[in-house]
Amino acid sequence: MEEIISVKKSPTGLQVSYILGNDVSSELFSYESLIEMKVNIADLMANPCHYAVDLSGPKIVRTDFCAEHLHK
Repeated sequence: MEEIISVKKSPTGLQVSYILGNDVSSELFSYESLIEMKVNIADLMANPCHYAVDLSGPKIVRTDFCAEHLHK
């Protein structure tokens, strides 16, 4: 999982930026897909560091309540 560093609103969803290796990558997640993933959009906007991108989906998962070492 890749740590989310910023989130920006767009008309069709959220542009999520995350660290991938030594680079910063980003991906647009539609509002519909975020709702299907049961992501709290307001919390993701306010606390992006509590979330990560799972590239196998890709999907967004909440990580602040987990053992961080399990997500590396």
